[in-house]
Amino acid sequence: MSEHLRRHPDPIDQGAQARAHGRKRECCPYPAGSEEREAWLEGFMGIPRDRPRDLPLS
Repeated sequence: MSEHLRRHPDPIDQGAQARAHGRKRECCPYPAGSEEREAWLEGFMGIPRDRPRDLPLS
């Protein structure tokens, strides 16, 4: 396991850190369909899963 993953055990934090360091979504270390992958992508995208998307300003 990389040092990066040990420092940020929370998948949401891991995803946010990955984006901040210029990594691509494809570098997600969790398997497709897993709760951890969904959480990692939530952090990467910066969009909470339990909140609807914001509407565009008119």
